[in-house]
Amino acid sequence: MTPRVLVLYTGGTIGMVSSNGIYVPGPDFSARLARHLRERCNELPQIDVVELDQLIDSANLTPENWTTMARVLVENWDHYEGFVVLHGTDTMAFTASALSYMLKGCNKPVILTGSQIPLERSRTDAMDNVITSLALAALPAISEVCLYFRGNLLRGNRARKLKTSELDAFDSPNAPRLGQGGIDLDLRHDLLLPPGKPDFQIPTFNPRSVAALTLYPGMPAALVEATLALPELKGLIIHTYGAGNAPDADTSLVRALAQGIERGIAVLNVSQCLQGRVAQKAYASGAALDRIGVIPGANLTPEAAFAKLHFLLATGYSSDSLPKALQHPLSGDSDQITTGGNG
Repeated sequence: MTPRVLVLYTGGTIGMVSSNGIYVPGPDFSARLARHLRERCNELPQIDVVELDQLIDSANLTPENWTTMARVLVENWDHYEGFVVLHGTDTMAFTASALSYMLKGCNKPVILTGSQIPLERSRTDAMDNVITSLALAALPAISEVCLYFRGNLLRGNRARKLKTSELDAFDSPNAPRLGQGGIDLDLRHDLLLPPGKPDFQIPTFNPRSVAALTLYPGMPAALVEATLALPELKGLIIHTYGAGNAPDADTSLVRALAQGIERGIAVLNVSQCLQGRVAQKAYASGAALDRIGVIPGANLTPEAAFAKLHFLLATGYSSDSLPKALQHPLSGDSDQITTGGNG
C-alpha cells in the first residue's frame, strides 16, 4: 500500500509570492504545490496538504506557533505514515527542536524543510527539498523529528542554519548527519533513534519566560541585571566564550547572575562556538559560573537550548528540577549522558 504523508505548510520562503516587490507568505499553497509535483514526479507517497490559517514569516515565529503546529501533527498522527513540515528557514531549527521535545516517544518520521528560493521562481531549490523530504517521510526507519535540506538529513534538535544565501544553508556542526540524499537515500541507521511510545506533550508556552544573552567583551552588568529583572522570566540562556567561559573578573556581572539564580531563575550556559561542548570547570572563568549554580549546557545548540528550556518550564519543571532535566539528553539533543531509547 502506498504510504500517506501529511504536508503541513506553515509559511516561509518556499510559498512566498511577490507583493509590491517584496516577498510575503502566499495562500493557496496546496494547489500550487500539487501543480509542481505533477510536473516533476509521479513516484511519491500519497499526500494531503494542510495550511495554517495564519501563515508565518518565520522571522515572526513565537513559541505559541509551536503549539499550533504540534496540535495539527498530533490530531493527524494515526492517519499518516509520516509528516513534512514546510517552514521558513530563519527559525526552522528552533521549531525542529521544539517539536522534537513535544513529540516525545515519536514513532514516525517528521521532516522539516523549506527553501532559499520561492517555489514560483525558476531557479527554486524548493522541489528538490520537498520531493526528498516526502520520500524520507514515507520511510518507517525514521522515528524522530529531522530537518532535511540540500542533501543533508539532520537531527532536528542538532540542526543549525549556517548560511544566509547559499542553498546548502543547514548543517549539524556538532553532531553527525543522519543521512544523505544523493542518487540513493543513504541513512545512518546506527545513529537514528529507535521508535518510541508516543507520550506527546503540547503545553501552552509563555513567550516571556525565557531570554538569551550573548556575552561580549565589556558587556555591562546592568544589561544582565535588566534582563534578569524581567517580571515573567524563569530562565536565561547565556552564550559564553569557548568551553563555557565568562568574564569572572567582572564581579558585578557574576554577582548579577548569582542573584538571579538565588531568585529561582535558571541560567543555562551554551557556547558561542559551533563545535565542542561546555566544560564549565575547565577554566577559572568557567568555574566561577559553576560555583554560583549556572547550568552547563553540554553541546546543546542555542536553538535546542532555547526550545528545551521553554518546554521544560511549560511542562512544570521548577528551579529545583530544571538543572538535572536540562543536562539529561532528550530526543537525542546532546551526548552528555549516554541513554537508550527515544526519550
